[in-house]
Amino acid sequence: MEECPPGPPCAIFNRFTFLAAAHGLQFRFSFRSMATSLQGSKPAVKVFVATTVMLTFISFWRAAAIVLSDLASSAYYAGGDAEKVIGKSAPWFILAVMLFSYAVRALYIESSSMFVRGGVYRVVKEAMGGTLAKFSVSALLFDYVLTGPISAVSAGQYLSGFIKDIGIYLHRPLAFSDDHFAAVFAAVIVFYFWRKNTQGMHESSQKALQIMVITTVMVVILIIWCTITVLRAPVVQLPPNPLHPGVIPLNKESLGWLDRTWFSHLTWVILFVGFGHSVLAMSGEETLAQVNREIEHPKLKNLEKTGLVIFIYSLLFTSLVSFFAVMIIPDSVRPNYFANLIGGIAMYLAGPLSLKLFFHGFVVLVGVLILAGAQNTSIVGANGVLNRVAEDGVLTSWFQKPHNRYGTSFRIINLIVALQLLTIVLSLGNVYVLAALYAFGVIWSFAMKSLAVLVLRFTEPENRQWKVPGNLHIGGKEIPLGLIAISAVLLITAIVNLFTKYQATIAGVAFSVVFFTIFTLSEKHVAKERHGKPEQLDQFRVYGNQELGSGAMGVRSGNILVAVRDPRNLYYLRQVLAHTDTNRQDVVVMSARLYHREHSFSGSAVIEASQVFDHYEQELFTAAVAVAEKEGKPIHLLVVPATDVFEAIIVTAQRLGSSRIVCGLSNKLSADEQAKLTGDAWERLPEPRPRLILDVYAPDGSVREYALGPHTPRLRPQDVELMHRLWLNITSDPKYAGAHHYHVVALALEELQRELSTEQRSQLLAKLMDEMRRSPGDNCGPDPD
Repeated sequence: MEECPPGPPCAIFNRFTFLAAAHGLQFRFSFRSMATSLQGSKPAVKVFVATTVMLTFISFWRAAAIVLSDLASSAYYAGGDAEKVIGKSAPWFILAVMLFSYAVRALYIESSSMFVRGGVYRVVKEAMGGTLAKFSVSALLFDYVLTGPISAVSAGQYLSGFIKDIGIYLHRPLAFSDDHFAAVFAAVIVFYFWRKNTQGMHESSQKALQIMVITTVMVVILIIWCTITVLRAPVVQLPPNPLHPGVIPLNKESLGWLDRTWFSHLTWVILFVGFGHSVLAMSGEETLAQVNREIEHPKLKNLEKTGLVIFIYSLLFTSLVSFFAVMIIPDSVRPNYFANLIGGIAMYLAGPLSLKLFFHGFVVLVGVLILAGAQNTSIVGANGVLNRVAEDGVLTSWFQKPHNRYGTSFRIINLIVALQLLTIVLSLGNVYVLAALYAFGVIWSFAMKSLAVLVLRFTEPENRQWKVPGNLHIGGKEIPLGLIAISAVLLITAIVNLFTKYQATIAGVAFSVVFFTIFTLSEKHVAKERHGKPEQLDQFRVYGNQELGSGAMGVRSGNILVAVRDPRNLYYLRQVLAHTDTNRQDVVVMSARLYHREHSFSGSAVIEASQVFDHYEQELFTAAVAVAEKEGKPIHLLVVPATDVFEAIIVTAQRLGSSRIVCGLSNKLSADEQAKLTGDAWERLPEPRPRLILDVYAPDGSVREYALGPHTPRLRPQDVELMHRLWLNITSDPKYAGAHHYHVVALALEELQRELSTEQRSQLLAKLMDEMRRSPGDNCGPDPD
């Protein structure tokens, strides 16, 4: 293997943590080389540890639970907000939005098949450049800033309604402002999750799954009970057809700037107005792109399953809530429940009041859980987006400076939370105002995403594993009709919303312009700082660790150690991950770094953390992380300081209890030479020396396998035939009938050992060289030892 380039000391990487942590912490630790401590039975190694974004890789059920924690929360407020603006026909528009959401989800699946981190910013930048990418991420940030407040305020509205219903049941009616109560409750939730995210204790996929299990129980009970209630009614009255004249109220609230213009008389415009006012029912789709990198192998198939689960769940939950609300809650009182729609349904179900109050309490409990979870998701999502923007050189490193105690990007979290609290204060807990503002970020992020995916169909037609259906092939050219239709609907809806939701337009445009300006100025400053260094590299937080031993980093014995050196040639890592079940066998990715003894291995040198991790490691492990994300399988990363790369690899394999070592073919050494040097390093190991297999991968996909240490030799067919003839010759004498083949081999080896110590040594070695020249490339591969 060729040597790694010199540079600052390298680090041992543990399993990834979910929070995107930045580098730059200052620690002082002394360390010594692996190679200088081989004399001991257990070489002590002092190294530095660095962490980046977690790759735990979750099932599609857990991925769906994370997305639904955001997406399903809209069922609590979307129906009421839509009906307040567009009337009783709102459920039909909610249903249309839910059906259309599957098409939007297809956009995210296609983009994720191209880019594992297929969020809006990355896709728009690849397709249409940095300017539009900064605008799209500004709109997306507006979405995230509104997601938290609308979810937390909605939770407060449900709790407020339940408290009032309890008061009425106890004949002690309570009089207080629902909006003000919701605002205070929302602020408490925001402060709680601000603290948790600052500490790095955010909601895990397991917790999200538990919340969705509880929510599912509530949804099933709700659907069954609502169905019984509807069937017991003398007349089943569906929501009115929105195509009938006068069903959708045409006023300033629904039409905005289009009120009293000739556009307000166009049927298709009216339909898009209703669609636009209901579009927040499919908010949270961006979470699918964020969680895609964590979906386990096979990634694409599990991503499709995740999308299907989300579609079915949200279709049944969000759509049916709107329909049941119109069919069960009387028209005269339903406006009182627009901010508390499911709570209103619970109070008008068939059955005794005490049972309905109990179910109402269950609805509120589930609502607070899922809506509070959406608040948490908004902070995590916005934090992830802004960290990605910072990694790409748009935000300065000041934003990513880690917390001194928790290591989280607290400044970004503080910025997000401050904006969310300001939003709650300005809205005074009015969920309808928040919903109107929220729709701006939702629809424009979708529209920019769809246009970017459409552009990429023509600029990069082959770079994808999955495509949005509906593609027409004419004369060898593909026309993406399905993608064009989806993009047209989203763009028209965004434009209609721009004129009908004038408050959201003013606030959203102002917000986007401010952040676009901040991004632009910051990007110019970062460009001067970086001086042409490549962008889009993961950030790593570095901290000290004492020893690498068995069980370190959570790595199990029998793992595969993959030695890497070139970020542009990780083909063998991809092959190893593709053919390894990481649930049973861990994969450790290692890079060895060489240093001069006089500078680093005296045992007295003190190293700054800023010297530990440089651009080489950052680029190498960013590429390794990308391979792992693409395969949907976890890896463990480490860098080992050493004076000899082969000794570093062997010692690391011994300490980690590895069963196999994998490396790529060097452009300086042949596979046999690599194996020989590795075998020599194995011989210098202290006892007990492990039995190891070395695989050397060539760029063409071929693999040469070598066994390290004493092992049964691999014989060519002609060698086996010669040994058998000798055995037949010897056993032809009845006195030697009990001889076995291994007796023949033992005799030959002992005679060879004896003759190598005589004057015949040179003649024997000359014969060996002749044999090597006659068969230089046998298919079993030479032994390195």
